[in-house]
Amino acid sequence: MNTITYPVLAAAAALVCVAATTPAITATQAQLRYQCSSSTRSIDDTAYSGPWPDNWDVTISVCAARSGATAYAYAEARWDGPTFYSVDDPTIFDAAKIRLQIKQSRDGTDPVVAEKDFAGLEARLEDSTAKANYDGRYRTGTISHRIGNRAIGDVVLFLDWHGDGRGFQRHEYTGSPAV
Repeated sequence: MNTITYPVLAAAAALVCVAATTPAITATQAQLRYQCSSSTRSIDDTAYSGPWPDNWDVTISVCAARSGATAYAYAEARWDGPTFYSVDDPTIFDAAKIRLQIKQSRDGTDPVVAEKDFAGLEARLEDSTAKANYDGRYRTGTISHRIGNRAIGDVVLFLDWHGDGRGFQRHEYTGSPAV
């Protein structure tokens, strides 16, 4: 047997092991047609009362799709923050998260049937450019839930500003179209 064969077989076996442990996207998930809505809020930094502009303009797009009886949702946040903070300031927030929900769409109040908090947002909000410009974006993962009738994706932004003593402040955004 050729001596090159053993390393090639070992590499092929390693590739098979990696492929077996990588989560696969199903054909259904790859073909989903998401319907999205977007809304923007200008949010005041309640921990700062100085003379410089301190509002953060945060836009969140909420997207939902369905395949058969399963609804899927994700959200993407984009923000334009002030430039007066120091570069990469980890003390702007005590915490920040996006709560993504799937709700059953019906007359009256839409009940929540699935939800997940995404806390990775805080580190992204506190990350700036070299010129201390706090602009960025963050995309949640996708959640899903089996649901009979129509569903919507919904999102709430929770911000806990460092030093204001108020804890989480809730900011609601427009939900997705019904799917």
